Amino acid sequence: MRIITVLLIGFVNFWCMSRLHAQTYVKDVEPIIQSKCVSCHRDGEAAPFPLVTYDDVAKRATFIKEVVKSRYMPPWKADNEYVHFDNDRSLSEKEIRTIVSWVDAGAKEGKRKGREQDLSQLTTGYGRPADMTMVTADTFLVKGNNIERFVEFKIPFELDRSFDVEAIEFFSNNKKLVHHVNYAVQIIEDPAIDIHAAPAMANHTDGAVRHNDPYKKFKRTMAYYGGWIPGASAEAYPPKIGWKMPKRGVILLTVHFSATPIDELSVNGVHLFFTDVPVEREVKVVSFGSGGIGELDIQPSFFMIPADKVSHYSLKFKNPGEDLSMLYIWPHMHYIGKSFKVYATLENNDTIPLVNIPDWDYRWQEMYRYKHFKKIPKGAVIHMECAYDNTAANPFNPFSPPQNIFSYSNMKSDQEMMTLLMIYLPYKEGDENRLTAIPKGP
Repeated sequence: MRIITVLLIGFVNFWCMSRLHAQTYVKDVEPIIQSKCVSCHRDGEAAPFPLVTYDDVAKRATFIKEVVKSRYMPPWKADNEYVHFDNDRSLSEKEIRTIVSWVDAGAKEGKRKGREQDLSQLTTGYGRPADMTMVTADTFLVKGNNIERFVEFKIPFELDRSFDVEAIEFFSNNKKLVHHVNYAVQIIEDPAIDIHAAPAMANHTDGAVRHNDPYKKFKRTMAYYGGWIPGASAEAYPPKIGWKMPKRGVILLTVHFSATPIDELSVNGVHLFFTDVPVEREVKVVSFGSGGIGELDIQPSFFMIPADKVSHYSLKFKNPGEDLSMLYIWPHMHYIGKSFKVYATLENNDTIPLVNIPDWDYRWQEMYRYKHFKKIPKGAVIHMECAYDNTAANPFNPFSPPQNIFSYSNMKSDQEMMTLLMIYLPYKEGDENRLTAIPKGP
């Protein structure tokens, strides 16, 4: 019996060692790195170094092992037990074991059937090149005087025809300079309106205060409204869903630049991805809370976050119109945010969980995409419940000692926000069973 036991233990050890040494970068690790890491760890993105090639990964193998074991990377702040989103970039236990085993076995590259895929020229996070990239006319100098800036850029366009859009992504030569971005695609069909007449940009921070909106005449009919926050990926839609890029108009790109101690040059715009499959259902966007619907209804009624306290605020609003099908949900706060939870209650007292971020981190945000269309019936009440840690114990507090923090004006990063954006469609029968999965680019 003892001989059999020894042989069995030996066999198990041999099998485990064989499995351990079988791990290679090409076969086991590269697919994980490309699907979960490269979108941020490449040139032009916010990550501090690239993870595009085997050499990029191998020279940091021990470091990568530690950050994936601790789940510090890849960052994913949503509670998967509450809602498990389709664009979850966190690693499974199996993926973590694969990376750890590969590092422990010597971080071997393995044999390739061809050349290593060249991702160094990948200019988008969507998985394929953009069909059109529209950028600001001039490079903008972000002055190195530690002042945040709000600059609105105008990008005029006149195309041969309109296009069906399946995805859009914010583009920047240096996203580390950007606090957040909003963009509005405005339709200008009237040929009497000169889309080139207004200034190329409106700097709302430097120089004289602008009392008149130089782009007011363009803000009549909006084709689409979206944005970007740190950590967010491309916004994409299932087949036959999206929006129409008009033939003529302007993109108004509002960029909130972070404070920087040195002069930096910034070029910004959007990547557009078109589809030959006609868009049959156009997505819509609505904003709640700070800067949106119900801003004055946040409770407690005066949205001032006192110093040296952890404070709680709430907002609820009713869906008064038709049934909705949600694709994405986008929560947003700033540095002293502590938690952000959203759910809907129905007339029969049932609850629909929408998103829960129990440990808010401003550095890692996302437009969370549901796995299935999320039905929000007419009459449902949506609840936002947010907490803010305005104490000295919060390492991200912009003030030392803590100060009272408000929400007003352009809402700089040392002010606060309690904002929720929803990207949705009017409901159709069976939507709740439909997947939101996005087809992969070539």
